Amino acid sequence: MEENEPYLSSALEVLGSLRARLQSDFNFKPTQIYWLGFSQGACLALEFVARNAVEYGGVFGLSGGLIGPPDLVRDYEGSLTNTPIFLGCSDVDAHIPKERVLESETVFRQMGANVTTKLYPNFPHSINEDELNVVNLLIAGAQ
Repeated sequence: MEENEPYLSSALEVLGSLRARLQSDFNFKPTQIYWLGFSQGACLALEFVARNAVEYGGVFGLSGGLIGPPDLVRDYEGSLTNTPIFLGCSDVDAHIPKERVLESETVFRQMGANVTTKLYPNFPHSINEDELNVVNLLIAGAQ
């Protein structure tokens, strides 16, 4: 975790400021806020959501997972009850091991989120059409 500092803390602060601005300047409720990221952006968004757990409109981690070593104790505060979370990744992604995606799924389920996880066989480190369809359907279903 020390290797990621001070950059991780700075990036998490930026997301916190963005959320605060959406709420204060534009009157967004957390349930109207959706977080989406790919690769490093997915890891950052997922870590932010875990550390700042409330009911969000949706969270989409494409080729990403929670940040930190595999043996890290993940004891996040707050609840993600009713938050739909989609985790999509290749089962052989060179950057995000499928074990990290599955660990993230477990953590988010323990926090009360409605998690959908899809591991795509032998897919490269990219976004596929099925993932985009899932994202669009989850957003459309919330309208």
